[in-house]
Amino acid sequence: MSKTLSLLARTGPAAIAIASLLLAWQFYAYLSGISATTLPSPIRVAEQAWVNRAALWDNTLPTIRATLLGFGCSLATAFVLSILLDFSQAMRRALFPVFIVSQTLPLVAIAPLVVLWFGFGLMPKIMLVALVTFFPMLVALVQGYESTEKEISMLLRSMGAGRWRSFRLARLPSAAPFFFAGLRISITYAVVGAIFAEYAGAARGLGIYILNAKNNFRPDLVLAAVGVSATLTLLLFAATVLVQRLAMPWLRLQREPAP
Repeated sequence: MSKTLSLLARTGPAAIAIASLLLAWQFYAYLSGISATTLPSPIRVAEQAWVNRAALWDNTLPTIRATLLGFGCSLATAFVLSILLDFSQAMRRALFPVFIVSQTLPLVAIAPLVVLWFGFGLMPKIMLVALVTFFPMLVALVQGYESTEKEISMLLRSMGAGRWRSFRLARLPSAAPFFFAGLRISITYAVVGAIFAEYAGAARGLGIYILNAKNNFRPDLVLAAVGVSATLTLLLFAATVLVQRLAMPWLRLQREPAP
């Protein structure tokens, strides 16, 4: 019973806020008399999403595939680069400004170029998702390594541990909370990156679906696809929270009040 009440206390305010926004949107669309081709009501959006569920699902699958593959490449790249930057200060001074500049490039301008260079297949979508998601994880990992207590590192060195052993036993565990924080930030950009890549050039995907719906003056279908995109992002975010709880169960125990 207490767990149920705790869950309601955590999710209740967000659910009430979302429900209030949807109700306000519904009442405005109904009472104002605004055209459905300008602002469809939430009920109409839900109805059209159900009617066109097959098309939505067919276009969601390519977006999911590009998102997961791109994010996997991003995760591996961020982890390897973070280790290299932690072991080499010269490499950090040389590469970190390049990584910062890569995040200042507008995705709207870069996406068509990547598609032009690498074609309309899956590769440019993976690259663009990786480009927009790896930096928060990289910064979080590097910051996490630096948060290691000096006393622990000194103790390991006094016991004869080398640089790599000290990294594995002290610096890597210290970076875990930072890593999951960066992971949660990055995962929120992954679906958006995949959709932008599909906008630039693809045969199927939520980006193409949104573009076609916009060109056909169907804002209800545009909003339906946006709702699917938001749902995917929330599910991926929830998955990262679940992975953190499984990987670091002591954090959850620390938050629980003592009996």
